Amino acid sequence: MHELSIVISLMDQIEDVARVNKLVKIDEIQLETGVLRQVIPEVMQEAFESVKLNTICENAVLTILEVPALVVCNKCKSQFEPAIDDFLCKNCNLADVKTLKGNEIILKAIIGDK
Repeated sequence: MHELSIVISLMDQIEDVARVNKLVKIDEIQLETGVLRQVIPEVMQEAFESVKLNTICENAVLTILEVPALVVCNKCKSQFEPAIDDFLCKNCNLADVKTLKGNEIILKAIIGDK
């Protein structure tokens, strides 16, 4: 369950941002996860619920937005959204691609009170 390690790292970042910005309470955390990271939102939510206890995020809500994958073929330059297990270009039938989107985990926003 790599979601737990992601949430633990996320909490470290949130606490740093809260300290720098003098936040006393966090209401919402907005997170973007690329589908290629294979994060399961329900598992991420469960991990967050257990890790947030007795922290500044204790009453916070985690909002997760899944970002679809987008790749570009290195040969023909066509862009497409691959299946999780199929990176074959439909235009030239090669699996030589560069990932443009869908492999990220981004902390988009921390909403809280000072």
